[in-house]
Amino acid sequence: MPFRAHSHEQTVIFGEDHRSAVAQALEGRHGFIVTTPGHKPVAEALAAELRQATICALARMHTPVAVTEEALGKLAASGAKQIVAIGGGSAIGLGKALALRTGLEQIVVPTTYAGSEMTPVLGQTENGRKTTLRDERVRPGTVIYDVGLTLTLPPDISAASGMNGLAHAVEALYAPDRAPLSTLAAQRAIHLFGASLPAIARDPADRAARERALEAAYLAGFALGQTTMGLHHKLAHVLGGMLDLPHAQTHAALLPHVARFNAASLVAVLGSDPGRAIAAIGAAGGAPTSLRALGMAESDIERVIPEVLGAGYANPRAVSEDDLRALLRAAWAGSPT
Repeated sequence: MPFRAHSHEQTVIFGEDHRSAVAQALEGRHGFIVTTPGHKPVAEALAAELRQATICALARMHTPVAVTEEALGKLAASGAKQIVAIGGGSAIGLGKALALRTGLEQIVVPTTYAGSEMTPVLGQTENGRKTTLRDERVRPGTVIYDVGLTLTLPPDISAASGMNGLAHAVEALYAPDRAPLSTLAAQRAIHLFGASLPAIARDPADRAARERALEAAYLAGFALGQTTMGLHHKLAHVLGGMLDLPHAQTHAALLPHVARFNAASLVAVLGSDPGRAIAAIGAAGGAPTSLRALGMAESDIERVIPEVLGAGYANPRAVSEDDLRALLRAAWAGSPT
């Protein structure tokens, strides 16, 4: 298969204490620590280790532009020279949005399993619409994985964020710009998620399983960072922007149904029934299985369809209005795949 592949300079530190690793990466520079209110104690503990740091605990799901603009004011007032994001997708998204607008370098310490820290992708929400962009200015320069930060992540959030990461790997398998390295990373990520998410559900303190899930997140994010997103991500972004559905949980509810729709491109890795295989991973981990359970009304399906059809995205199989309606109805109801 012909392909083009690009290399991107990124430092990945896996398995070290995040506080000492961040301090070393900052080299004494003033850090602007971006996080959510829930992770503020972790940010405060990190700030105590640094010579200079300002904490901004404004991050919110779907990276609202209004929040970014407020954070920009705090960043300018702080005089910080580098952005440090610690948390899940909300913190990482705000860090990327700030980097896009300022050109400052980023250090990211992820605490969930989505893998967005490895990508040049940023989704932002404004006026009920979520838009995404790919720009090398938002790809973090340093990523630090510390399994100790994930040990208290609740099993349901672990499963949902893991399914988010799994979606990155699945779509990388059929992306039009896939290459041998991205495919190998995606395959390995799927294997690791399949082993780790059920193990975490059985024993949330299983450190080895947590480490495998973090490795899977890294590989899935790497794969997505090399490839183009398809139907699954377009659906997740539209649902998040229009309906404010929780991001990771939306991925979990959608993914088995999109995998079933694109089954012909996934059988080599996931077997003869990819939708069922992915649903089994999610169910074993305790991930949500329906959009209805996340607060989506059945009437929202008809609102979503034109928005998805009107957006451009890559997919290995053509998608009609009837296809979308059937897929969304199944995901809304949580129908067996």
